[in-house]
This record gives sequence, structure tokens and C-alpha cells, in this order.
Amino acid sequence: VQLQASGGGLVQPGGSLRLSCAASGFSFSSYWMYWVRQAPGKERELVASITSGGATTYENSVKGRFTIFRDNAQDAVYLQMNSLKPEDTAVYYCSTVERGLRRWGQGTQVTVSS
Repeated sequence: VQLQASGGGLVQPGGSLRLSCAASGFSFSSYWMYWVRQAPGKERELVASITSGGATTYENSVKGRFTIFRDNAQDAVYLQMNSLKPEDTAVYYCSTVERGLRRWGQGTQVTVSS
């Protein structure tokens, strides 16, 4: 299983970023996918999830600002982040649970600062 996240960077408050996660080594379309973030000094926090059927859930602080979606033809999951705030600053990871094990990508840094 490989999960390759990309798309992070430095953005001003109110700006937007789209994170991408390329998946391989498993039957992507059958699996739920997750975006998780970890801010400095804090525990990892589930930001958004998407089922194999496309149903989504969001952490309360990102509802209405972030959108998770997937492209099963490309074995990829995305996180569109709008109206970014300084408190969104974190390393963002894509993740899945495959054969009962949590799988992580390498993370991509998102920094929201003026």
C-alpha cells in the first residue's frame, strides 16, 4: 500500500489549496479514505472521510470550507480547502484502513499565514 500526498504549501488566510493523494497497492475504489492532520504539539485529528460509495463526513471546524472527493479511475482522493485559517496549519496525511491496519501517506505541510 502506498499513499502519496501532495499539494501543500504556504497560503494567506482566506486562500485555497487542493491536496491530492495518489493511492496504489490496493483496490482503491473499495476502501474508505481519510484526510487527517497534525498541528505542532497536537494529536492527529480526523479532518474528513469518504466512503467507497462517496458519502462524506467532516470535522466540525472545517464544515462548509473543505470538500473531500475521490476519483476512482485515477485511484486518487482530494481535499479542496477554501477560506483557510491560521488554525488549519498542520501536516496533512491521507489514510486508509487496509486489512485491519491503518495506512498512512508521508504527509504534506499546509501553512496558513500572512
